[in-house]
Amino acid sequence: MAILPIVTYDDPVLRNPAEPVESNTPELQTFIDDLFETMYEASGVGLAAPQVGRSLRIFVVDADAITEAEGEGTYGPRVYINPEIVSDQDYLWDAEEGCLSIPDVREKVTRPDSIRIRYLDRDFYAHEEEHQGWFARVLQHEYDHLRGVLFIDYLGAFRKRLIRNKLNEIKSGNVDTEYSLVPKKSIPK
Repeated sequence: MAILPIVTYDDPVLRNPAEPVESNTPELQTFIDDLFETMYEASGVGLAAPQVGRSLRIFVVDADAITEAEGEGTYGPRVYINPEIVSDQDYLWDAEEGCLSIPDVREKVTRPDSIRIRYLDRDFYAHEEEHQGWFARVLQHEYDHLRGVLFIDYLGAFRKRLIRNKLNEIKSGNVDTEYSLVPKKSIPK
């Protein structure tokens, strides 16, 4: 397994819809293991392929630290290949979110409390499940990465102005993290 560097919010791979995963290969299984290893090393609860520079419709989650603390139980490590959120609930709730691709930025985001998601697991078995609360929030956050959407896209203009300096620091590579980021290229003068 390998720990992969994480791309930051200004990388174009985070802004484009990801490509479907076509087949289950040994390389895909290694990549899934690498996603988990990278997520755990960065102390994340979810990680999508675009966050490590790969335009593939796959993400991994292990949100037990949050869901158990919130009394929602545990789910264990999960893999979502070619997921589709097929429905969501009208009830919306606000909660603070962060993202490994946007270090040191945490903001309140409004999302549906409940979703129904259809996906393939790591063995390419099809599932359709309903989830609520924090687990549903994590799934929506990671699913957004596959659509080229970041949590900061849900913020109003005022909140975006308040975090602009932090985003500029990230864009210029002036951010310290406990995990590896894709280095920023030097811009010739």
